[in-house]
Amino acid sequence: MNIVADTNVVISGLLWQGAPRQLLILARQRDIFLFTSLTLLSEIEVVLKREKFFNRLEIAHINPQELVSGYTALAELVIPKSILPIVIEDPDDDEVIACAEAAKANYIVSGDKHLLNLATYKGIPILRPNEFINLIEAHGGFPLK
Repeated sequence: MNIVADTNVVISGLLWQGAPRQLLILARQRDIFLFTSLTLLSEIEVVLKREKFFNRLEIAHINPQELVSGYTALAELVIPKSILPIVIEDPDDDEVIACAEAAKANYIVSGDKHLLNLATYKGIPILRPNEFINLIEAHGGFPLK
């Protein structure tokens, strides 16, 4: 199953517990396959450098580059094609959609209201992390360690 996780989900999964972390665990176990792009990796690093994450990174004894490097090893890199604007309110969200299209994703997992308001894109459901984990568990799922 091919998944594209939005930046907010990746960062939550890297720094905290909960459904976003479970998504990363599923990818580490190779129960799902995460996909990303250079643009999304760059966005993750930029966001992790924000002041609001300083304390959390310090507690974890890790820096943004190390987290991005670890995520890069976990996710498969695709090179998305340009797409017509989809999310007018937040054009950066189009990068997630373009990545999902290039990855032939089965799902986009996001906490972003603009993406969630779309609900689907070309047949690709857009779900919150907890909705995705609930879906996996409802269909027999994978063991979540």
